[in-house]
Amino acid sequence: MANIVCVVGRLTKDPETRQTTTGKQVTSFSIAVDDPYNKDHTNFFNVQTWGKQAEYASKYLCKGRLVSVEGRLNHRKYTTSDGANRDAVEIVAERVQGLDRPKDDDKTNEGTVEMPEGDPDPFEETW
Repeated sequence: MANIVCVVGRLTKDPETRQTTTGKQVTSFSIAVDDPYNKDHTNFFNVQTWGKQAEYASKYLCKGRLVSVEGRLNHRKYTTSDGANRDAVEIVAERVQGLDRPKDDDKTNEGTVEMPEGDPDPFEETW
């Protein structure tokens, strides 16, 4: 059996990054995905990214950006501070990709990744 999910949507807020107690970087964000069968309904998904993908998400993504998220669904149970049991389903992303350009009024160079010297440009025409 396979646990694979791929969604395209817009970030509902800026990503939040934190470090685990072992020093690993994790970035969380949520995306809104329109329902193709019901124009009046939108699905919201919580997403977690780790390592290099977490670094990418925290550096280049912001609220409103269109992104593609590929990964797996993760179900977890937890207890709130008032003792209530809760369930959460989230996407643990293995690949996150920005699909649009950041707004022009951003003061940073978000969305542009410099290619290391010597690596071919993947968008260069080769024919």
